[in-house]
Amino acid sequence: MTKYLFLILFTLTLAACSSVPRFTSVKRVNENARIKEKNNISSNENDLALYENVKPLKTYSGIASYYSDEFNGRRTSNGELYDMNDMTAAEPELPFNSIVRVINTENSKSILLRINDRGPIKKGRIIDVSYAAAKKLGMISKGTANVIIEVLRQGEK
Repeated sequence: MTKYLFLILFTLTLAACSSVPRFTSVKRVNENARIKEKNNISSNENDLALYENVKPLKTYSGIASYYSDEFNGRRTSNGELYDMNDMTAAEPELPFNSIVRVINTENSKSILLRINDRGPIKKGRIIDVSYAAAKKLGMISKGTANVIIEVLRQGEK
């Protein structure tokens, strides 16, 4: 009997020590989905592709950096949860839900992103892109890249 009691207590102790994924509560995920639905927004690459042939409203250049995974699941400035696998970015002035093309001038790779946060935090940088965007731009190993930003659609203020 003592062996079984010990075994049960040992199993419960191990279960209590198991790791739990951060920021995955159903309530937060559902709330995030409601925010995106309410604002009729998407960071899906297929949806962003609709802007592929749009003439830029404005163009500027500078240094881009990217969010690390430590921000994954945290709130962005517009209230959504940051998803490192979405095609999103932080920019200091453009209205939320603006669509931009970011072109890495070092390798000519380009992607379309939706602005959903404010940033970058570091001085001298003009945009922080999501991890997925940084991967597609080929800037993961270096951490930054010289980029051209083309504003394709202004979000609502």
